[in-house]
This record gives sequence, C-alpha cells and structure tokens, in this order.
Amino acid sequence: MPRILVLLLALWALAVPAQAETIVSPRAASVSVTVYRAPFRAKGPIDRDWPGGYALITESRTVDLPQGESVLRFEGVAEGLMPETAILSGMPRGVREKNRDARLLSPAGLVDAYLKRSVTLRRTDRKTGKVTQQDAIISAGPTGGVILKTAQGYEALGCSGLPERMLYPQKPADLSPRPTLSVIATSDRPTRATLQLTYLAEGFDWAANYVADMGDDGRTLDLMAWLTVANGGVTGFPDAQLSVIAGQPNKQARRAQPRPTGGPLRLTCWPTDVTSTHPKWILSPTEGPPPPLMYVAAEAEDIVVTSMRRAEGVVMAAPAPPPPPPPPPEDVGDLKLYRVPMAVDVAPNAQKQVALLRQPGVKVERLYAATVYGDAGSQSMTLRLRVQNRKDDGLGLPMPSGRVAVFEQVQDMRLLAGEADIGDKAEGERVDYDIASSADVRIAARVSAQSRKSRNWAITLTNARPFAVTAEVTIPHDIAPRPADMERRGNGWIWRTRIPANDKRTWSYTERLAR
Repeated sequence: MPRILVLLLALWALAVPAQAETIVSPRAASVSVTVYRAPFRAKGPIDRDWPGGYALITESRTVDLPQGESVLRFEGVAEGLMPETAILSGMPRGVREKNRDARLLSPAGLVDAYLKRSVTLRRTDRKTGKVTQQDAIISAGPTGGVILKTAQGYEALGCSGLPERMLYPQKPADLSPRPTLSVIATSDRPTRATLQLTYLAEGFDWAANYVADMGDDGRTLDLMAWLTVANGGVTGFPDAQLSVIAGQPNKQARRAQPRPTGGPLRLTCWPTDVTSTHPKWILSPTEGPPPPLMYVAAEAEDIVVTSMRRAEGVVMAAPAPPPPPPPPPEDVGDLKLYRVPMAVDVAPNAQKQVALLRQPGVKVERLYAATVYGDAGSQSMTLRLRVQNRKDDGLGLPMPSGRVAVFEQVQDMRLLAGEADIGDKAEGERVDYDIASSADVRIAARVSAQSRKSRNWAITLTNARPFAVTAEVTIPHDIAPRPADMERRGNGWIWRTRIPANDKRTWSYTERLAR
C-alpha cells in the first residue's frame, strides 16, 4: 500500500506543472515615443482629458530569466496600450501569451476590486476622538460614489459627517500600481536578456503652434513653430527620444477600450445645508496688481518706496543662446517625421512644447479677401497674409497643420493682430493666414438684372485706409464670356485688383445660369 501511494504521488507531481516564476521589470532602460495626431482632429485644441491620437512606443529592458516557464511583467507601460499591437523581441524561445493588466492600485481601483466583498469601516468621533469599527459590504462604486451595506442599512461613504475610511484585509493580487503588460515565456537556461518592447498606445496627440512676428516693413515676418505634445495617461517617459508624424496614415478605427480602473474616489452626498448653516457670507478680496518694491528701515516706521533708473552705458548680461535648430523632416512614405534633437521628458497627464522650426525673414503679402455668396450690402473683407512656401521666399519646407498667432510691433508694444488655422502644407504650396475682419476695406455685391439664362452682377470694393491695398475676390460663378485675364482656382474665378487710398473699384460681369 505505501508503494502504491508513493507511485500515485509521483505521477501527480509529474502531471501538475510547476508554478511559473514571476519576473518584474519595473522600468525601461531607454524609450522612444513617436506621436501621431488624432485622426479626426483637423484643427482645434487637443482634448485635455483623453487625447484622441496615439503613439508608437519602443522600450529597451534588461531582465534575468530563469530556466523554464516564467511570467514576465512589464510595469510602467502606457495606460492606453493596445495589447494586440505589442511585439516583444529578444526572448530566447519567444512568447506564448500576452495580457494587459488594466486594473490599477488606487482608491477607486480598490473599491472596484472589493465590490460585493466585506471591508472594515472606521469612524472617528469629532468631539470625543473615539474610534469605532464595523463590518460593511461595498454594494456600489466607485463611479458616482460608494454605497455601503452595514448592520444599520445602506449608506453613502463620506456622508455621515464623521471622518471615516475603509480598511481592506489585503491587496488584491490582480491590482498593479502602474499599467502593466505581462507575458508568459520559456527559456532553456537561466540567462540575462535585453528585450525590446514595441507597441501602439492611445491617449497621445500633438499639434503645431506657429508664432509669426511681422517685420517693420510689413513685407517679411519671422516664423517660429512650437511642437506641442500631449500625454493623457498616468505613465511618464523620462529622457525619451521624441518624434512626431505629420499627415494622416490609413489607420482602421477600433472599438474604444476601457481605460484602466484607477484614480481617486469622488464622493458625492445630498446637500443637507439650511439657511442658518452659513449666517454670513464673506467675499474674498480680489487680487490686484503687485505692490511696488519697498523696504522698511531697521529702526523706523516710515516705508520708503525705491526705484532704479537705468544708467547709460550699463553693460547688460548677454541673452542665453537660442536652442539648436531642429533637423529637417524625414520622409516616411508620404508622411513626414519630425525628430526632437534632444532627449525630453514626456510627463504624465501633461503637455510639452519644443521648437519645431525657426525661419526669419519670410516674404509675406498683405491683401484683403472675400467671396461672393449672394446679393448683399456692404460687408467687411478679411485681412489675409499670404506666404509662398518656397525657398526663394524664405521657406520651402513641409509645414504641419496647426494654429498661427500673428503679432505686430506698435511703437514699443508687441500686439496680437489675429490667429488663423492652416492645414498641412507641402513645399511649393500657398499658405494663407486669415487673421481679422477689416472695417475699412469692404465689399458690396448686388444683382442688377436677371433673366432665365443669366444674371448680371456688380461688385464694388471700397478702401477707407490712407494707403492703397490689394483685394482678392473669389467669384464662384460661371462667367460669360470666360475672362482671359483672371486666375481659375478650383470652381471659382479670382478677381484681383488694387484699390487706391480712400477710393473704390467696381466691376460688372454676367453669370451664366444652368439650364
């Protein structure tokens, strides 16, 4: 009988595999982050709560693998990791299984893990300081508050008026302090391996923000662009090699996946105040401008206001040297790759700005634009700044879409003249900045006659400025006869003319109506 029992135990030991050892990789040794813009955000601000773009992240990690099967946990991956895109290279015998651990160790994560389970509710009496404890079961939470079931009934956490908190018997094994990707792998022998983990992650976005300073002559501008990168997740990437991709790759839409459970508890109670709760409301004083620089004499009560006059010939400290110019963009198919020339920190739940381009002395044309939509009275025309994206004009490089802020110098003040949105512009394209409406340069379009086959139009442009201006009117009509001296742009004609100071221009044409 003992021999049979020993044999059965030996067979059972062979049949049951040994428990896989867990290896934790807490952080990456190096990381690169390449950010793609939100596919459906052609313009406008980045979503601060959860950016709509994504990033390609490549991490290098060194781990010690035991012999046999092991569970390897990569902590600190991006919160929006798409597990189906994760590629792990450098494993001796590859990877058998991948898992995205989406439950985070946090107040909200603990409530979610202990839903319908027992916890200890601890309360402190404000007057006596006495601490009481009782068993409770979490019935609902963590979204919108936490409902507890106690011996007295159901109640909401944080609504008793007493300091209270919940105690948990132990940390759930499936809760991780940071977003984690775990894999099951096998190694023939103990070895130290350098692994490369590559994956796509949601919750990133980027935008280009241009700053244009008009020159004193009004014919050139200094153009600078900031690259704004947003990381909406809880994971940061220090000393990352950062790049962005301009353009719209063909990325198939995927069903939105739930974000990892985590974060603080947001407890909400029904209001119980009455009019006597706050007998007197006191308004906080508003903050005014800072007071002038003052000092107080050591043994006197008089306050002396001091100032310093800038003396002639004073040697000022030299300004800090500008950062190195960013490298030119690189081709990725028909897309453009912009590299940040130095390592940067991509912080969690934050935005970062780095220099994207710097082009001084760009030629610019100032004109006033309008489009004829229908019979209308006098209307303001739009001040338009036009830049030709050519090397001869000071540009000649790919320009990603974004918003431009135009500044002009008025005496000793740098003032905002207007803002405009532009799309992606290739080398050689025209770039128009529509920055403001003008009350001095106006357009009036009216129909003077109409028949079944045609319509006669009269367009009047007026200029109330003390100098001549250039006007450009888009006419989306089929003009008969077709003008030979006008530019054809899309489905419209461009009437371009010069309006003298305090003068006007009038032009009439016939629109051929469709039969």
